[in-house]
Amino acid sequence: MDANGTEITALLGKGTRFEGKLHFEGRVRIDGHFKGEIKSDDTLVIGDGAEVHAEIDVATVIVRGGVVHGNVRAKTALEVHAPGKLVGNIHSPSIFIDRGVEFQGSCRMDPVENAGREEAKPAAKAVASTPSTAS
Repeated sequence: MDANGTEITALLGKGTRFEGKLHFEGRVRIDGHFKGEIKSDDTLVIGDGAEVHAEIDVATVIVRGGVVHGNVRAKTALEVHAPGKLVGNIHSPSIFIDRGVEFQGSCRMDPVENAGREEAKPAAKAVASTPSTAS
């Protein structure tokens, strides 16, 4: 791998179609069609002309064009560059959306590790604060 960590580990090139679950290490680029689920602690690059219908849960997502349908959880960062299109909810502590990008969905900027636990936290805080106010 090069010094910047930008070398592509795997490529689903133009004209490819894949359906299923993709779990990977390193940096993966999709330029073809993908449908399913994508999980990794590394970087996913969606290239120009790609069409992705997936629930995405990775460290970093870079959309360089193409279309993404589905919810995106990026633990480190999410970048969407023109002429990209993203339809779905996004959740990441760092989000960049370029001018000219089409985005439909909701956006949440906080650490992804807390996802799914936020409902439990307010209840725990309420329970913890109730005895202190009662005393």
